[in-house]
Amino acid sequence: MSYQSLYRRYRSQRFDEVLGQDHITTALKNSVREDRVAHGYLFSGPRGTGKTSTARILAKVLNCEHPTDGEPDTTCENCKAVEEGRQVDWLQELDAASNSGVDAMRDLLGRVSMGTSGNRKVYILDEVHMLTKAASNALLKTLEEPPEHVVFVLATTEPEKVLPTIRSRTQHFDFHLLSADVLADHVRHVIADADLGLDESAVEHVVRVGAGSARDTLSSLDQVAATGGVSTLGVPVDDIIDALGARDAGAALVAVDASVRAGRDPRLLAEALIESLREAFLVAMGAPSGAMTDVSSARANDVANALGPASLTRSLELIGTASVDMRQAPDPRITLEVALVRLTRADAGDDVAALVARVEHLEQQVASGVTVASTDAPAAQPDASAPSPTPAPTPAVAPAATVAPSGGQPRRGADAARANLTQRDATAPAPPAPSSAAPSGSRPTLGSVKRARSETAPAELPPEVPVAQAEALSPESDPPPASDPSPAAGTPPSTAELTAAWDSTVLAALKPRARALFKPGHFVDGDGRMVRFALPNRAHCDQCEGCRAEVAAVLSEHFGRPVPLELVVDESKGSPAAPTADDTPLADDDADDDVVDIDDLSDAPDASVGGVAKLKDAFPGAELLEDS
Repeated sequence: MSYQSLYRRYRSQRFDEVLGQDHITTALKNSVREDRVAHGYLFSGPRGTGKTSTARILAKVLNCEHPTDGEPDTTCENCKAVEEGRQVDWLQELDAASNSGVDAMRDLLGRVSMGTSGNRKVYILDEVHMLTKAASNALLKTLEEPPEHVVFVLATTEPEKVLPTIRSRTQHFDFHLLSADVLADHVRHVIADADLGLDESAVEHVVRVGAGSARDTLSSLDQVAATGGVSTLGVPVDDIIDALGARDAGAALVAVDASVRAGRDPRLLAEALIESLREAFLVAMGAPSGAMTDVSSARANDVANALGPASLTRSLELIGTASVDMRQAPDPRITLEVALVRLTRADAGDDVAALVARVEHLEQQVASGVTVASTDAPAAQPDASAPSPTPAPTPAVAPAATVAPSGGQPRRGADAARANLTQRDATAPAPPAPSSAAPSGSRPTLGSVKRARSETAPAELPPEVPVAQAEALSPESDPPPASDPSPAAGTPPSTAELTAAWDSTVLAALKPRARALFKPGHFVDGDGRMVRFALPNRAHCDQCEGCRAEVAAVLSEHFGRPVPLELVVDESKGSPAAPTADDTPLADDDADDDVVDIDDLSDAPDASVGGVAKLKDAFPGAELLEDS
């Protein structure tokens, strides 16, 4: 006797043997038991879920000689004929995929009204969505009002392609994919009953390959039984996923190379990767797939913990995109390898998702207690022969718990750092002024003033405070005491000293714009801390405000100490005058062109020499003819 495939050998023969479709088999059993069988049924669902088997059981029980509680007895002649696949006139099966034309449908409908040797004639039309529009329309009338002894069972994997007019004339039952637990139990039963001698790893493998389809699962079991195990059949994606979790690009590429050298297609490898990553993604999202067994569920949980939601999402996106691009790539392996490198190397990802995945990976390491290695460059080792530098004094720090705002809860971490840095900036002493002064006597040129400013060294900035130390600093801690300046250094010049220096040196050292704006003003008595410079009116004062820093800098250079300058309105001249056209502020771009010092002006060439005179000089002997 020839070998029979497992899916045919273990095909369901009764309603209670159909796996995972109790919502359908219960309804059909009740209809048969109560004699309320419809004239048309539409069975839809994925492949290998029992549509055709259920239709045959329905035909068997309708023609069974001794039905019991809506089930066939499987012992009568009619039941044995169906189980053995013998041709009977009361069961007609038609593959609509190969008989989709209107002529084949007319031939079938021509035999519908004929009698039968059984109780009911059952027509099973498989893949009915493949019928042409003309064939579907030809079926409509007979399907709506068939003879009393005829039952139509239409099966399809794509019910949305079936005409709505056909669906409305049938009872529609939707078959579901089987859960992993149901399939695993069925596979164990088949292995034991057929004495295949396979272990639990074979069950795990065939259930994964079957993906909810009983026929695909048993077909895979046939293949595993023929090869004697799953060691040479599985796709090694575990090594690649482990490399993704460890961020090891080399290990990922080695696993791909080993798979390709074993003769596996990179496209199939990418599909297997996507499937495994999807299972881990569903576990990470708290929605595990029902198609996973206990072993695969534990594995998916480990992968979800190792990668995290962000990395899983990015992995699915990149490998999914690579799987699509591999269809047109000259070497699909390169496309997959590039995607894996982008997932495992932190410097190979240039998008926001890569940054999020890296941050999530670091957070997982910190949460698990793993020491995170710094990615900064190693510090240079000090030279043993060189003298050790004197360590800078370390500012006193207070515990983070003592840092508290005025009247609030204690502040920690970044809040404490910000509070301390704000206080440090507020209490920091002013930078020391340069000691060099502008030479007195002859009028300096503008270029010399610019060079003197550029050569002046900027004030020394305070050293950077490490982040860990800044977070622990307390706003209540006293800042380091600053050196007390001498009375002469902290006292601004007198009004007489300012006036004498202004007329002799300072005014001439200003830029043309500042010199023209500040020339009408004069120094007045201040409050001992600020130097006050009076200007004719408020509009003029506002214009000079833009050059105040420049004037204060020149004054500081001249006197060798900071000279804080304040601009005021000359109250001795009464109320400030309304701004005129001359008081309009100048744009920064043409300020140096519009404000001109009269001392810099030179005589213009003689305007009496006109264009006519120049023409006569250019053409000797020419004679000027005037219009009469």
